[in-house]
Amino acid sequence: MKSYFQALLCALLVSMPTVNASVAFKESLVTSEGDIRLVFTLEKVALLNAYALDDPSRIVIDIKDVAMGEIKSTQLGPVQSIRGIQESNLTRLVIDLNGSVYWKKPWQVKKKEEVLLILEMKNNQTTSRNTRDILVAIDAGHGGKDPGAVGKNILEKDVTRMIAKELERTLRDTKGYQPIMIRKGDTFVNLDDRYQIAREQGADLFVSIHADGFRLSSVKGASVFVWSEEASSITADNLSKKVLTTDPAVKAKIGKLDVRDFDEDAARALYEIAYEAKIENSTLLANHILKYLKADPFTKMHKNQVEYADFRVLKSVDIPSVLVESGFISNPDDAKRLAGKPGRRMIARGIFLGLHDYFKDKPKPNTIMDNYPGFLVYKVQSGDVLSEIAIRFGVSVSEIIAWNNLGNNPIFPGQEITIRI
Repeated sequence: MKSYFQALLCALLVSMPTVNASVAFKESLVTSEGDIRLVFTLEKVALLNAYALDDPSRIVIDIKDVAMGEIKSTQLGPVQSIRGIQESNLTRLVIDLNGSVYWKKPWQVKKKEEVLLILEMKNNQTTSRNTRDILVAIDAGHGGKDPGAVGKNILEKDVTRMIAKELERTLRDTKGYQPIMIRKGDTFVNLDDRYQIAREQGADLFVSIHADGFRLSSVKGASVFVWSEEASSITADNLSKKVLTTDPAVKAKIGKLDVRDFDEDAARALYEIAYEAKIENSTLLANHILKYLKADPFTKMHKNQVEYADFRVLKSVDIPSVLVESGFISNPDDAKRLAGKPGRRMIARGIFLGLHDYFKDKPKPNTIMDNYPGFLVYKVQSGDVLSEIAIRFGVSVSEIIAWNNLGNNPIFPGQEITIRI
């Protein structure tokens, strides 16, 4: 009976502020980079679904449980007009285009009195179809005043940031992917803010990276977690409680939440279908990452199956989310592996290859994976060598040479090479 009333209360708490919530057109402009930006206003962070259609070319943004305000049409660059359509439980924004464009997934920015909904697209760049990048949120656990687990001459917050930087580089330099760094340096970010940042920036996936510590130095190995109210093991339960208690603000009362925030706990009752799909997709993602971590001879596993635990940072109701425990820095072997670049790179590689396989199974519309050609394009950076590129993608140097007809020719910065994975 208690759970029933809790669910009812949560549903009311979410639905009440949305009764009068609306979306309205604010402005259109050309950014300093020459891109076209459309800005709309919301009264609170909302659930979005954005996609592009061809023949005729247009971008559509569905906004759940928000009424349609004043939608002014505009013409700027490839934008021909803007229309608003009111459905029973959503407002549909339709941006009619003169042709196909490169566009970014819309994101939300909280301001003092409002939330801005922003859509950007390239100006004066033609393409055969409307295309956008896949956005991956990378959450390096802990940071700043919160060191996380403490090992001998090694801190969890430093390990997670360095693994995150490895993953960021692979995503940044691979055509069709873009990283979103939840924390960019040694800074503290509240747990609730982490997945809010991911949603605000339009992330397609959320990956939280950690490294644990334990009183017994014999405990070691990596694990992959998906959110659940009930832990799948004693270890999972202990780890989730440990993360929760590092930040007392995590257990803030619902009444103290900013009305412009999106309350994940309440939303699970209101958006049950979206939530169930998120758990299913998160589990699929976790299994793909787990597969590559298990295949790495240098990364020992603590658990050989996906674990479930109540990690607050994974509670986003609509973004597939996983938490990767890269090892136990309280264990000498794990600490040595994670203190070195090769060990951290293998964790980052496992995550990247896992999420890439996930998008093969669950391709996002209007992205490179929507009609995957069977290869990726990597842009060579200063200091790159073929051996390190091969390690980064889990292939051999000889394969890269053959795929790109390199022969004995050296690679150079800015060169685009094919990686068949």
